[in-house]
Amino acid sequence: MKQRQSIEHIAQGVFLCAGLITVGCVLLITVYLVLSGLPAIAQIGLVPFLFGRTWASTAADPSYGILPFILTSVYGTAGAIVIGVPVGFFTAVYLSKCAPKRIRSVLEAAVSLLAGIPSVVYGLVGMMVLVPFIRQAFRLPDGASLFAAMIVLAIMILPSIVKVSLNALDAVPREYEDASLALGATETETWFRVSAPAAKSGIAAAVVLGVGRAIGEAMAVMMVAGNAPNMPSIFQSVRFLTTAVASEMSYAADGSLQKQALYSIALVLYLFIMLINAALNFFLKRDKEANT
Repeated sequence: MKQRQSIEHIAQGVFLCAGLITVGCVLLITVYLVLSGLPAIAQIGLVPFLFGRTWASTAADPSYGILPFILTSVYGTAGAIVIGVPVGFFTAVYLSKCAPKRIRSVLEAAVSLLAGIPSVVYGLVGMMVLVPFIRQAFRLPDGASLFAAMIVLAIMILPSIVKVSLNALDAVPREYEDASLALGATETETWFRVSAPAAKSGIAAAVVLGVGRAIGEAMAVMMVAGNAPNMPSIFQSVRFLTTAVASEMSYAADGSLQKQALYSIALVLYLFIMLINAALNFFLKRDKEANT
């Protein structure tokens, strides 16, 4: 008995250490970004930095306005979510509720394979196939645009949305659906009015993962969006927050205002993701309290 208790105490200690390490890593990243990003914001000014429309970090008279990057990231992520979430959700419903076992196993394997493809491959395929198609279909001088980035990001977030939503739908007790069918509801009504609301928290987690993947992607977006610091337009070359950091960090001089500004961009991106997670958790908690 004492040996079992000692093993349980050891296991609890290991789990506690793992949790503390995770929290510690988050705190270290937060402190590092704050300490590295605030000096540039203080020197440039918060309003000119966040709301300036021109980014020219290597010009004779440099300008460090990141409003085009912020709006591009917001629009690109929103477009990817609008395209990817419905496709991923309906795919998860089909796999969970009405797909034959053989088809489900094949599609699940395909989704897992899609999740394992490197982002640079998505960008390469988008650059070689999607960008020329957009250029020809819409008669544009260049197909590298915000629209191409939205489509690539929507495809990239599909595996996360499908897998997490599928697990959430599979976890819904069968008794819920049986009760709904017994009351006269059709199978489709049961799926979307009983099963989906019961799995709402899991589906919301899938959306959060999709937002994090979309807003944090750099390589694929850089290859299909054109990487030009323009104000966002659907068929114009644009630059995201992530690509702004990735494209200039390699040649920015240590200690220069340019490099400090890039850290500031990373801080803004980090705060965006934190705010999205906090807002979603707040609304889910409030909805849960309202239902109880």
